[in-house]
Amino acid sequence: MSVKKIKTALISVFYKDGLERLVRELRDKNVEIFSTGGTQDYIQSLGVPATSIEEITEFPEILGGRVKTLHPAVFGGILRRDSNLDDLLQISQYGITPFDLVVVDLYPFEETVKSGKSHQDIIEKIDIGGISLIRAAAKNFTDVAIVSSRFQYDRFLEHYLSYEGCTDLDFRKELAREAFRISSTYDRAIFHWFSDLPLPSEKVHSLRYGENPHQRGWFEGDLSEIFTQLSGKELSYNNLLDIDAALAYLGEFDETSCVIVKHNNACGLASRTDVFQAWTDALKADPVSAFGGIIAFNAPVDTKTAEAVSGIFFEVLLAPGFDSEALELLRSKKNRIIVQIHPFVPNRLTKRSALNGYLVQDRDLHTDSAEDFKYVTRKKPTHQEVKDLIFASKISKHTRSNTIVLAKDHMLLAAGTGQTSRVDALRQAILKGQTFGLSLQGAVMASDAFFPFPDCVEIAHQAGITAIVQPGGSIKDQLSIDYCNQHDLAMVFTGFRHFKH
Repeated sequence: MSVKKIKTALISVFYKDGLERLVRELRDKNVEIFSTGGTQDYIQSLGVPATSIEEITEFPEILGGRVKTLHPAVFGGILRRDSNLDDLLQISQYGITPFDLVVVDLYPFEETVKSGKSHQDIIEKIDIGGISLIRAAAKNFTDVAIVSSRFQYDRFLEHYLSYEGCTDLDFRKELAREAFRISSTYDRAIFHWFSDLPLPSEKVHSLRYGENPHQRGWFEGDLSEIFTQLSGKELSYNNLLDIDAALAYLGEFDETSCVIVKHNNACGLASRTDVFQAWTDALKADPVSAFGGIIAFNAPVDTKTAEAVSGIFFEVLLAPGFDSEALELLRSKKNRIIVQIHPFVPNRLTKRSALNGYLVQDRDLHTDSAEDFKYVTRKKPTHQEVKDLIFASKISKHTRSNTIVLAKDHMLLAAGTGQTSRVDALRQAILKGQTFGLSLQGAVMASDAFFPFPDCVEIAHQAGITAIVQPGGSIKDQLSIDYCNQHDLAMVFTGFRHFKH
């Protein structure tokens, strides 16, 4: 049968995080739960009945817990085929309970190795029963659903509840595929340890789906090195792309800053003396695009800021820390994703798929500074304009090309992003700034690449821009310089292009 009702569940997990909701939802649908050791104790502490595996095996846990589930009464219940009459007769003959759902969270082998524990402690964290349960249930995905990680609970429940206590075959097959990926990754880590090799640097974290719901998706890497998720639903493919963009923007600023990211581009960014003012001014640039965006701070979030941020709908909030009251407030809506970021050094290479292979390059690690500036116009930028030009250039570096960034007083006023012409990018930025009532008089402009014609400086001048930073390098640079000289504008060249496709 494609759709199968879950009547029985075998649960054996190391970490109990997130287990309570799963257990209660199963209990609400009258699922009979079987469990082992500490997992059974935890489930019963919730007031939910759980039958001990010992009752069905009629054999106690032995060898200090090394052997609990390795028994025909358990594996017969997992591996029986509901479409096979002989299987059904045999499990009936031997009084074996068929299991419809198996939930396992493996012993933390890699975490134990990284913590510097003793040789024996590491050996004891090589899971035998758990990995066997996973493989058995995955093999029999036709009849059994396997949840092989605590990070799959929400995804499983979403499907399970939408199917009113059942699972369909396609979903069970997907869970089985993930189970074999998890088991192979687990064994790979053990092999590396036995071979005196560093643990594999690349983990694989399955995602709800890819960029769109009809696409599969997963993350290859160790997210725990970058951040700790404190609350909210499971992170998505698009969430991770936006988090990557937000951290890239924040990495440019030492000052207390807030960035709001939508579709990988900053729709708001401000540097201030405190997080509340940084948030307030970042939001001014585009409060419409901020809806459903990613909000990131490079300083701890206090209660006042948390209250202000809670006034809009957002997907993810990132910060290096939170006041206890602020965190409680932000967690009040269960779907909000709250993430505590850790100090980390980004990879020095970037990699993306293209054609039938990959494009690999050095990361753009150059940040424009006043030392790079070549003053090409008679009028020189003021001290404040120099600071704003550097600020705007940092933003344009991480914004999709063609891009134009307008800024003033360490605040993003508007950006034109991803346009096929630089003139269109500028006009988009000007229109945005005007739409949200932000004055462009005395603002500065940054471009990620040179101006092939003087049209952009002319349009910028008419909008009130007084200083411009760009890489230079066009054979017609002099035309733009001449326009600036004729209209008392300041322009500097950096010599560094920052395309981002």
